[in-house]
Amino acid sequence: MLLQVPPDNSATARLFQSDLDKYGFIMNLSRLWAWRPEVREAFSAVQTQLMSCSSLTQRDLGVLVCATAASLGDSYCALAWGKLLATASDASTAASVLQGSEGNGLTARDQALSVWARKVAKNPNATTLGDVDYLRSAGLSDQEIFEATAFIAFRLAFSTVNDALGARPDWQLAAAAPPEVRSAVTFGRPSAERKE
Repeated sequence: MLLQVPPDNSATARLFQSDLDKYGFIMNLSRLWAWRPEVREAFSAVQTQLMSCSSLTQRDLGVLVCATAASLGDSYCALAWGKLLATASDASTAASVLQGSEGNGLTARDQALSVWARKVAKNPNATTLGDVDYLRSAGLSDQEIFEATAFIAFRLAFSTVNDALGARPDWQLAAAAPPEVRSAVTFGRPSAERKE
């Protein structure tokens, strides 16, 4: 990353321990967010609150993040969420969303969410009632459309901080992603190199 690793304190230790417990390594983005761990925790808490009463599925969220990350050129979130979307669907579906194609495996709902995420990420002022009606025709309620849009906005903010300050995808993250997902992520910062 472009910043130095912040000094150790109890908040950074808690953030790093959480990564070790969950992933077995400290993520590069956690080293970055360790400058303000309480902001990272608050950000996560708001996202959790948004999704706590939502009927959006893990597959829906995966489509939203993959399409948003691809539009922004964010390799970190594309690899992380590409793996999650591949688990919720399959690797070719995840690759299709990352590439912006209508490949096999995309449902009408997947396609509508992917198109919406790309429009919101690229130019939110250009969305129209027709775009919202397209989401409705794919089975999304107005509440789900609001939640999807808010979720995209949260992901854009998170990705912007990570990308602007040079957080590179962890080699462990890249290694764990299916080959189809790795091949589809042709944008953004390259993965960090493995250290022996």
